[in-house]
Amino acid sequence: MRIFEDETLEDLQTGGLFLIQKKSGFRFGIDAILLADFSKDIPSCKTLDLCTGNGIIPVLLSAKTDTDRIFGLEIQKSAFDTAVRSVEYNNLENRLFMTLGDVKNAAEIYGKRQFDLITCNPPYMPNGRGIKNPDSEKVIARHEVLCTLEDIIAVSAQLLRHRGHLALVHKPSRLADIIYLMRKNDIEPKRIRFIHKSQGAEPSLLLVDGSFKGGKELRIMPPLYLYNDDGSETAELMEVYGR
Repeated sequence: MRIFEDETLEDLQTGGLFLIQKKSGFRFGIDAILLADFSKDIPSCKTLDLCTGNGIIPVLLSAKTDTDRIFGLEIQKSAFDTAVRSVEYNNLENRLFMTLGDVKNAAEIYGKRQFDLITCNPPYMPNGRGIKNPDSEKVIARHEVLCTLEDIIAVSAQLLRHRGHLALVHKPSRLADIIYLMRKNDIEPKRIRFIHKSQGAEPSLLLVDGSFKGGKELRIMPPLYLYNDDGSETAELMEVYGR
């Protein structure tokens, strides 16, 4: 398996897995790792990761779960190619399946009511807001240029089986939008967890799990703190990383 000069091979320190990613393109962050860990206990025989990028979440879920088939959908050709090679590098071709395509066409690509679990680490910034990086790959990954939060939630409602789950990581400022759009599309929020860089800091990330046509019962989970006062990783973050 060839690793190009503009790429790195990252040791995920989980299940002996590695991930290929660009040196200067969009690189996975802690949000993807947190989402994979948040999703790992949701029972699923067939999982789809929307906006999969370089395939980090499917690769992690292959180690953290016993899911038979895990799919990833990505619109950017360069990121898709990287994801495919990471699957091959880890000899996961019998479990992980990457598709090049548009989230808005996902129901046509896979068919409706196909998945027990959908995960997504979507673009956080509404299009037109924030400072845009001149690298188009990063713009697409960070801004709602090619798909919006509403696109993701609406198409997930078409793809999920009855009582299937949608798990998202996002910014806390979008919580009202997430709850509104989930309920609009018959996805009932079931779990919410706020992520804080340290105790006393405002939350920097948000994890949300919703169930398609699920009952109305929402659980607010204990907050997750990433770093101690001295800057070291908390015990819970180390557990998430598998250290």
